Amino acid sequence: MDGTIYSGGTLFEFTLPFLALMRELGIGYTFLTNNPSKNTADYLKHLKKMGIEATPEELYTSTQATIEYLQQNWPKAQRLFVLGTASMCEAFEAAGFTLLPDDPYDAPDAVVVGFDMTLTYQRLCRAAWWIKQGKPYFGTNPDRVCPTDQPTVLVDCGSIIAALKEATGRAPEAILGKPDVAMLRGILHRYSLEAKNLAMVGDRLYTDIAMAQRSGSLGVLVLTGETTAAEAVAHSPQPDMVVPSLVEFGAQLRAAQSNLVSV
Repeated sequence: MDGTIYSGGTLFEFTLPFLALMRELGIGYTFLTNNPSKNTADYLKHLKKMGIEATPEELYTSTQATIEYLQQNWPKAQRLFVLGTASMCEAFEAAGFTLLPDDPYDAPDAVVVGFDMTLTYQRLCRAAWWIKQGKPYFGTNPDRVCPTDQPTVLVDCGSIIAALKEATGRAPEAILGKPDVAMLRGILHRYSLEAKNLAMVGDRLYTDIAMAQRSGSLGVLVLTGETTAAEAVAHSPQPDMVVPSLVEFGAQLRAAQSNLVSV
């Protein structure tokens, strides 16, 4: 999403025409994001403000992937100490988890680390404390920074995890979100697709394209976000496609369908 269909709060001018083209061509789409700072309801509101009407079924976030992972693989981890925004925390509570306050005598079952734009030093230290005590911990996504159209650097979950790893000497049990292929499995299952039927379109080599390559999906890199053209050329293995933006990808999809019809 961020870096592909918009940047921060700015919708790319080609996004709505591209989505209209997908509908015209009969191609379904799902908005996939590693950014866990908003829950599903808040993301749908965010999209609607920019003129994009979407349903819950057309959205999948790293928060959802983390919740599903814990439910399936760590069912006893019900009491959590979470580094995350209020919106993200609401999603965990709605899924039945108990979120604990910053209390050295109220031990959690696990620690969850997200892209926390409300992060305080005290809570970072508390998370490190529980990790040092041997509590399992999980990251929602590996992104080091979050794209933005503002004059700042948004330190993302991957960088927070790096700080905790340095402080505690422990890596997370799992880091969800792209490039973990679980982010695609939910979509494949939801629509009864195989990986070869799916194009993963994104702006990052180490998350979007890496996940496409791991899953066997078509990896389409757009140059409207984090990755530069020079970085794309130097990367190995190469993405299946590199395009300046969704404009060029849409044109190729239209041409491909026209060729199929003519044949």
